[in-house]
Amino acid sequence: MSDVIVVGVDGSKPGFRAVAWAADDAFRLHVPLRSVCVVETWPYQVPQIAGPEWEESLITNARKTLAEAEEIVRERQPTVEVSAELMTGTPAAALRAQASDATELVVGSRGLGGFAGAVLGSVSMNVAGQVPGPVVVVKAETATVHGEIVVGLDGSPACEPAMAYAFRQAELRGSRLRAVYAWSLPFALAAGFSCDFEALREANQHVAEEQLAPWRERCPQVKVIVDVRRAHPVETLAAAGDRADLLVVGSHGRSAVGSIVLGSVSRGVLHHARCNIAVVRAHETPTPA
Repeated sequence: MSDVIVVGVDGSKPGFRAVAWAADDAFRLHVPLRSVCVVETWPYQVPQIAGPEWEESLITNARKTLAEAEEIVRERQPTVEVSAELMTGTPAAALRAQASDATELVVGSRGLGGFAGAVLGSVSMNVAGQVPGPVVVVKAETATVHGEIVVGLDGSPACEPAMAYAFRQAELRGSRLRAVYAWSLPFALAAGFSCDFEALREANQHVAEEQLAPWRERCPQVKVIVDVRRAHPVETLAAAGDRADLLVVGSHGRSAVGSIVLGSVSRGVLHHARCNIAVVRAHETPTPA
């Protein structure tokens, strides 16, 4: 994996917010930043024969966008090494290719210009969970600092890479880490069957604590808040994200089909949370000893 952060820019305000976030993270990680602007000449996969004047106008605007992005980086983090890449094609596919070996990919939550028509779907939903590294979707302004990172855990190995990323972010920022574990009653119990509710609650608390234990040992300087609740995971994570600088969730990483890769929780969080979100793809990463 290359030591570079890739950020997609398109001339929109959300896109430039993504540049600012990426510049700060490049500074924290001590890695260079690559701004990528994609000129989409074939929208909706329908070939069009554009006149030379139209195509030149698109390229001119893209170069202007990249220059503005570089100016943001220079003003915000002057020591960060920044480069620019102008590409043609489909934005999501081009960004996936650029981020195939990058430290992380950063995009805005919606776009204009090169990312035409993106609400949260055409770009963000088509790159999140589909590249090896983390994908950060920037939704909020970066001015307010909460001093907290939120990570969702579920007791499975699939969220281990997300936890590694969240602990690293908390460590670099000097922030506390809130580990959210949301659980629900099994169907039979929800249907009215009796159970030892307190024992069930304690069992879920134990699962969360057990999964966090090796990471706490590895990163003892990070203050960890274990937040175990009987609630819907999307609602719980979205609410916790309102008081966080970054919300980190895992993805399954099993398929090229976006909805299968993300899963219901990651997809729901991307749609409903108002904070900045990092989606970290699951892969074969051993739990720290």
